[in-house]
Amino acid sequence: MNVAGLNIHPLKSGRAIAQTSVSVHLDGFAGDRRFMLVDAADGRFITQRELQALAQVEAMHVSDGIHLRMNGQTLTASFDPANRMEVRVWSSDVDAAVAADHANATLSGWFGRPVKLVHIDRAASRFASPEWAGPASPMTFADGYQVLITTSASLADLNVSLIAKGQEPVGMDRFRTNILIDNDEPWEEDLWESVEIGGIIFDLVKPCARCIMTTQDQVTGERIGGNPIQGLAEKRMSADRRVPGVLFGWNAVPRGEGTINLGDEMRVVKMREGRWPMKVRV
Repeated sequence: MNVAGLNIHPLKSGRAIAQTSVSVHLDGFAGDRRFMLVDAADGRFITQRELQALAQVEAMHVSDGIHLRMNGQTLTASFDPANRMEVRVWSSDVDAAVAADHANATLSGWFGRPVKLVHIDRAASRFASPEWAGPASPMTFADGYQVLITTSASLADLNVSLIAKGQEPVGMDRFRTNILIDNDEPWEEDLWESVEIGGIIFDLVKPCARCIMTTQDQVTGERIGGNPIQGLAEKRMSADRRVPGVLFGWNAVPRGEGTINLGDEMRVVKMREGRWPMKVRV
C-alpha cells in the first residue's frame, strides 16, 4: 500500500491544495488549517457547513500571512502578533492572531457578513481530546485531530453504493483528506491501529463522522451530485454513541516529525482486535 494523495487546506474550509511532499509536525501537516474565518462578533468558527462559498476560496501561505483568491478577487492578509482575540472551534477556545482591519473588511464584503480572519500562530495553542489522542497532543484549526487518513478502496466501495442508488459517484475531495492510501480492500483501515509512513508513526485514534460538507461540490460549494451520507448510511452507521453518525476515514495523530512523499509505502505497525461497531440496516 502506498500514498496516493497528500493535501493541505491552508484556510479551514477553503480549497485543498495537492502536495507531492509534506512536512509533518506533531500538530499536523505544515500549512494545514493554520488560518480560519470567524464570526466578527463572537469569534465562533465558520465553515462550509454554514458558508458554502468558502469552497471557492483558494489560499496560499506567504511569508507574512496568507494570500486568498475568490472569483477573481485577491487579498493578501498580514497578522500582528499583538492583535489577538479568543476564538472557538467546536469546544476549543484559542487565543489567535487577527488579520489587519482592512483584510477583515474586504472579507466581510466577499461573504456579505461581518467576519474576521485569524491565525493559529506560535503564541497560540490548542490540543486534541486527551481521551482519544493522549495528553498534550497539539493541533491547529482542524475539526478535532491532526491528520485525516482515507483509502481508495473504501471510496470505490462507497461509489458502488451511490451508483446502485442512481446517484453520481463522488471524488475523494468531498472528504477533505490529508493522506490518501491506495489499497485493495474496502474499509480495512478500520483494523489499523498504527501505521508507518516515511519513518513516522501515525496512530489512528478515532473514526471520522461525516457531515453535510460531504454533499457539497468542493469547487463551487453547491450541494449537487451524489450524496455520500446516503451512500454510507446502510453499512457505515456507527453503533458506538461516542461517535454518532456515518463514518468515513480515520483521524490520526503523528507520533513523530519528518517528511512524507507521494508514493511512499504505508506499513501497518499494529492491528486492532476488532472493527468499529456498525449498525446493520436492511
